[in-house]
Amino acid sequence: MRRIVVCHSPVHGRGVFALANIRAGTLILEYKGELVSWKKAQRAYALSGGEEGHTFFFGLDDGRVIDGARGGNSARWLNHSCAPNCEAEQVGERVFIRTTRPVRKGAELFIDYQLQVDGRRTAAITRSYACRCQAAGCRGTMLSAGDHRLLRSTP
Repeated sequence: MRRIVVCHSPVHGRGVFALANIRAGTLILEYKGELVSWKKAQRAYALSGGEEGHTFFFGLDDGRVIDGARGGNSARWLNHSCAPNCEAEQVGERVFIRTTRPVRKGAELFIDYQLQVDGRRTAAITRSYACRCQAAGCRGTMLSAGDHRLLRSTP
């Protein structure tokens, strides 16, 4: 039985939604795609003429990325929230998405992108990574001073 579906999200574009009630701590899916160096991912993005700031890169601890646009699955459609109900767990070169609290049928699944950008964080850069989650306590941005993780950004 499928537990999730990808469809239109009120937060942004597509999103991942629960087809049934899901308990906290449940492994939902693996973030899949081509495993590449960060340099190769950036080159491929530049050559594709991709939408400005919109990628499906998930950064790994060793500096490589999983490119969800190449051989990816539903996990690439997880949207950002400052109050996520899921988290990503890296095991070697694999990344798994697990719920952190119960999720009701029909609810959208979210992770906190915790994006980092190179260089100085200007007001323009911060605006380009504006958060749309509307959660109580929203920090207003998908950027974080924390760990460099999912690099799917949509200014």
